[in-house]
Formats: sequence, C-alpha cells, structure tokens
Amino acid sequence: MSGVASRGEQAEAIALRYLESQGLNLVTQNYRCRYGEIDLIMRDSKTLVFTEVRMRKSNAFGGALASVDSHKQRRILAAARHYLSAQRGSPLCRCDVVLLSDVSEHGIEWIQNAFTE
Repeated sequence: MSGVASRGEQAEAIALRYLESQGLNLVTQNYRCRYGEIDLIMRDSKTLVFTEVRMRKSNAFGGALASVDSHKQRRILAAARHYLSAQRGSPLCRCDVVLLSDVSEHGIEWIQNAFTE
C-alpha cells in the first residue's frame, strides 16, 4: 500500500471533518455488509445518521447528487437495516448525503434527510 489516500478516502475525510464541525460524532466509517456500504455512520444528538459521500469534478450528467440514484438509495437503506438489526433499541435514523464538488462555489453541500424508504 502506498500510503496515498484515494480520492474517495479524501472525500470521506473532508466530509467527516465537516460533519464533526457541525456537531455530529462518528460512530463508524465504511460499514460493509452483503447489501452494500455506508460511508459514514454518525450520531446527531439522538439520531443515527447514515451518510453517503459523493465527489464529482463536474456537474455533467447531474453531478454528485444524481449519482445517488434509486438503486444506490435502496442499497444504503438495506445496509442501514442490516446495521440496525445488530443494535439495541430502535434509534431515530435518517439518511444524509454530503456532496463535494470541485466546481462548487462552496465546495460542500450537506443534504439532511436526502431520501427515505
């Protein structure tokens, strides 16, 4: 391994720092199961936040947000259900998307409750 973070790892690190600066706390990163992967699982007060991080260099084809299509959303929701099945209780949950763009004026867009079942 070269020690150089991939573009995806860099994007997740930026998103993590941003979310922590907004008061969220990291629960786990890169949760993987047979249903899919969740980039960041965060806690926002009493709410568990399943977070998808997307970075795009351009807005062609809809940019970063368009890449979180219905198929990707279903995989995230299935992975979230799998994660929750091993937890005690039923915490409040939501699915957020953090968009990073080289072409964005502000660089980071955080969409809370980006999708639901």
